[in-house]
Amino acid sequence: MVDLDRHSRHILLPQVGAEGQAKLSKARILCVGAGGLGSPVIQYLAAAGIGHLTIVDDDVVDISNLQRQVIHRTSDIGTPKAESAKRFVNDLDPNISVESKVLRFDENNAKSLFDGHDLIIDGTDNIPTRYLIDDTCVELGITWVYGSVYRFEGQVSVFNLNGGPRYRDLFPEAPPAELIPSCSEAGVLGVLTGMIGCIQVSEAIKVILGIGESLSGKLLIYDSLESSQRLLSFEGSSGKQIEESDADSGEIMFNSIDASAAIAKMKNGWMPLFVDVRSQNEWDQARISNAEYLCPHDEILSSVDRIPKDKDVLVHCRSGMRSQLAIVQLIQAGYDANRMYNLAGGILQWAESDPEGIIHG
Repeated sequence: MVDLDRHSRHILLPQVGAEGQAKLSKARILCVGAGGLGSPVIQYLAAAGIGHLTIVDDDVVDISNLQRQVIHRTSDIGTPKAESAKRFVNDLDPNISVESKVLRFDENNAKSLFDGHDLIIDGTDNIPTRYLIDDTCVELGITWVYGSVYRFEGQVSVFNLNGGPRYRDLFPEAPPAELIPSCSEAGVLGVLTGMIGCIQVSEAIKVILGIGESLSGKLLIYDSLESSQRLLSFEGSSGKQIEESDADSGEIMFNSIDASAAIAKMKNGWMPLFVDVRSQNEWDQARISNAEYLCPHDEILSSVDRIPKDKDVLVHCRSGMRSQLAIVQLIQAGYDANRMYNLAGGILQWAESDPEGIIHG
């Protein structure tokens, strides 16, 4: 039953109303992780009146968590995060059904944990876990909301909504684990986790209610240092780029060129710096002969000394998505967007246009 007094401000919204609030009260959502992202996610899902929450986390509260994991308290140090989060929800709204799972989410329990839920929310900082979330949600036909934070930047997207684009369309292959620094290694602005977590909940509510325009097929990138946000749009199955735009202005921020056009332009004298931003393993298996050097997309800023600012730069990956992320970072680092070119379709399309131009390992 809907608590009319508690949720009156929602009910006043024409897009929600009593019927929409009733939908929220019947929704079953599972959050993987009760840490930096999971804390605001759980907090605002509970405040929104979600009917059932399942919280999965095998970690315990540490004093270093309290800078950003706002549902935990100093008195909770040493307590399993899932139990601390459950207590928070019970204190906020005892009408909500909460189930805490103090266990490690893995391939052995993923399906049984997700089964029976309407939506999954990613509150992890673990990339391999996101691939498992994605594969399980696709198999079970469940939508999930992705969130990620790194230092001062956050990302949000919605995957597998009505069979729409999935995480593997955006990131086909995980980078090596040793190249992925954790928050404890790289640091993170505490308030950023709250901002990104709240956007995740906003997307979850829209999906449950069927209102507004979701981030399905879009990656929202928020830079808290610059107070800027951008949208990368992509399609399913190929991760094909549609456009990269400033979320406020809608202006296209850099050039996109397909393989056949790039090959023709290079035959006519175009000499861009050609950068491969895939992983070392992908490079060893096959590479474009014209590509001058390898720099994984998440390390691109460590290679700026090799990337001149007075020359066109052509960037490629497997299918054209990671290269966009690398270009966005270069633009934010002061590179001229007009000199940045994304190879749409990546090495896959190049292999179709110029099979002889591929060197196999």
